[in-house]
Amino acid sequence: MNAIAIVIRTLSFALAWWVLTEGRGDSWGVGAVTVMFALVVSLVLSPPVRKRISLTGALNFAIFFLSKSIQGGIQVAFMALRPRLDMAPALLEMQLALPPGKARVMLIYTLNLLPGTVCVGIEGDTLHLHVIDSRMHIESEMRMAESRIVRMLRLET
Repeated sequence: MNAIAIVIRTLSFALAWWVLTEGRGDSWGVGAVTVMFALVVSLVLSPPVRKRISLTGALNFAIFFLSKSIQGGIQVAFMALRPRLDMAPALLEMQLALPPGKARVMLIYTLNLLPGTVCVGIEGDTLHLHVIDSRMHIESEMRMAESRIVRMLRLET
């Protein structure tokens, strides 16, 4: 077992208990048992893994996400403020390059948080994505997000 993961999880659960009980000291009899139970359950359901997130990859992803969020927000605001709405909503199907698991979940969450896009389903390796305007460069942005997720999670493609 990874000792650092155990310590971090224990402290996290203890902090959560402290917050939930508003810092009351008389609750720690039950709290200690609850924290240990939560720790054991978390280790069984989600064992610690040796792979670490690349800090430079995470920074690169954060910068990408922030810049695309701002850019997309401005673009959607301009679309909404135009007297005549000139949009071409569409349901796109795109092939995923990421392996199943947390990388795909991260991509879906990322695309859902960017203005003008929402994931509506996934079938096998095909992502169904609703976009507010099909003329936007959605696929290239999705590929950029995929490549940043690959670097951040240190995946082999």
